[in-house]
Amino acid sequence: MSTLSVMFVFLVLLFICLPIAELYIIIQVGGAIGVLPTIALLLLDSLLGAWLLRAQGRTAWRRFQEALGQTRLPAKEVYDGAAIIFGGALLMTPGFITDIFGFALLIPPSRAALRRLLTATARRVGPARTAFFIYDRRPGNWRTAGRTPPPGGAGPAAGTPPPPGTPPRTPPPRRPRSDYDFDGSAREIPADGPELDAGKENRS
Repeated sequence: MSTLSVMFVFLVLLFICLPIAELYIIIQVGGAIGVLPTIALLLLDSLLGAWLLRAQGRTAWRRFQEALGQTRLPAKEVYDGAAIIFGGALLMTPGFITDIFGFALLIPPSRAALRRLLTATARRVGPARTAFFIYDRRPGNWRTAGRTPPPGGAGPAAGTPPPPGTPPRTPPPRRPRSDYDFDGSAREIPADGPELDAGKENRS
């Protein structure tokens, strides 16, 4: 089956079959517990979805910032953020089927299980197979490839005092100051100015 056929089937299920199924379930629930309790239950689901979207969104944003601070590719964090936004939108949509999928995307254990399922599927199906093929075969030291470590290992961490008896570090020598103008104080000299005449005399 081609990609266009799969997309067409997905759109039909999303925009035709899903609303019909949602309407059928809402009618059945309303006939079982009443109209007002059904409306109250749908409103409660929407409010709970908004609260979960806010709480989980903050957590995902904090983890995204931590990944960037550690110079690490935030692939998991990006997925979590997209899943949280999509799950919150599903929960705030009236309907019971969308609420189930929304809760599955907002709750961390089910979201992690869905991420593993999608990753395993992408490794075998779809255009992402080539990217995973290359990524899985990267060398173990790919992050430090091409970097020359300092003499004696990685050196002490920042803020660690040197061991006793270590001579103080000597600052590098300063470069001699040149006569070039770096301060933006240059001024325009006319063609018949005395400064140009002095330069001609020095050359002669």
